[in-house]
Amino acid sequence: MSKKNKKEEIQEELAEETLTTENTTEETQEEELNEVDQLKLELAEQKDKFIRLYSEFENFRRRTAKEKIETVMNASEGLIKELLPVVDDFERAQQSFESATEIEPIKEGVGLVFNKLKKTLESKGLKAMESKDETFDVELHECITQFDAGEEKKGKVIDVIEKGYTLNDKVVRYAKVVVGS
Repeated sequence: MSKKNKKEEIQEELAEETLTTENTTEETQEEELNEVDQLKLELAEQKDKFIRLYSEFENFRRRTAKEKIETVMNASEGLIKELLPVVDDFERAQQSFESATEIEPIKEGVGLVFNKLKKTLESKGLKAMESKDETFDVELHECITQFDAGEEKKGKVIDVIEKGYTLNDKVVRYAKVVVGS
């Protein structure tokens, strides 16, 4: 072989290697592009799932907030429905005040309406506290004033200015009392 042939042969081999390298590089680039496209596709799917989940959570949050507001607004509906007959009785009593000539029937009627109101409230769990002659308790009583009442009444409730009430064993109004000192 001549030098030209060897030179040509080497050049051909180099050209083939270059082509092979270029083909391999192109294949690697295509694989990388396919991998990048796959990752982009996966990322898009994950973003979509995240957005849907976030939207679902926001809808749940709004719905529960709305339900909570409705529950709070309508919580006393049952009590109001039970108090309406008492209000009707008071309206009838008020009308009878105008035409009544005797006081005894009016007293009796107001007493009946008061008892009806009291029973309705008790059926809902409201109880009046008995405080007179009890030991003063900060958890149940609010001291308005103190009077010297001797040793046997020291620290005890002498008088009740305003009754206290509990609703299902929770104090809703503290009794306003006078305490002996």
